[in-house]
Amino acid sequence: MTSYTVKLKQAREVAEETLALHLEKPEGFTFKPGQFVECKLIDPPETDEEGSGRAFSLANAPHEPDLMVATRLRDSAFKRVLQSLKPGATLELEGPFGSFVLHNKTQTPAVFLTGGIGITPVRSIILDALHRRLAHRILLFYANRRPEDAAFLEELNSPRDTDPHYTFIPLMTQADQSSSDWRGETGRINRALLEKYLDDLTAPIYYLDGPAGMVNAMRQLLNEAGVDDDNIRAEEFSGY
Repeated sequence: MTSYTVKLKQAREVAEETLALHLEKPEGFTFKPGQFVECKLIDPPETDEEGSGRAFSLANAPHEPDLMVATRLRDSAFKRVLQSLKPGATLELEGPFGSFVLHNKTQTPAVFLTGGIGITPVRSIILDALHRRLAHRILLFYANRRPEDAAFLEELNSPRDTDPHYTFIPLMTQADQSSSDWRGETGRINRALLEKYLDDLTAPIYYLDGPAGMVNAMRQLLNEAGVDDDNIRAEEFSGY
């Protein structure tokens, strides 16, 4: 297991109550898009029963200069300390870990079903695929309550009109509670929505990530549509 001490370069809000941390990339650090690291606070002023470390997916693509993680903010000791860190503060990273990575068969479409902070590894995978001009057909279904809650919404939307292999389908479950005029898809991810964009639901490899309840619901939806478990890859986000 490899451990690194890294400095915080910048912290920024990427959605309401969602903080992204840009970290120095250690020399020689490599990872596959979709992997995660264990992030530990160094001598934190307070801790809780979960300790001083958490697992975070790397949201940056490998070609980007910084490492980046993002998290929903909540009232825990770890999150309070994390939110208070200033540029130059140090953290300890271990990793990378995980196998939630894009498949190699370019003729098989990749469909991402994600919601909320589950977008972090997906951002890494998709920006890397677009950067390297991979031939995979990629569809991203990204569910949030409102546009204000959707991290990285604009940057994931911007390549939609320029890359013919990429289809971005953001949808909002509470669009009527937004201050913006949302004109995209609404409601939850369901079979009818998938069939609107996919001719054959059994053809792609699916990537599910987000809250455990969403992941379980998406797996059930796909199984009922005839998708084999061998074509479903999942990563659950809990306690964020």
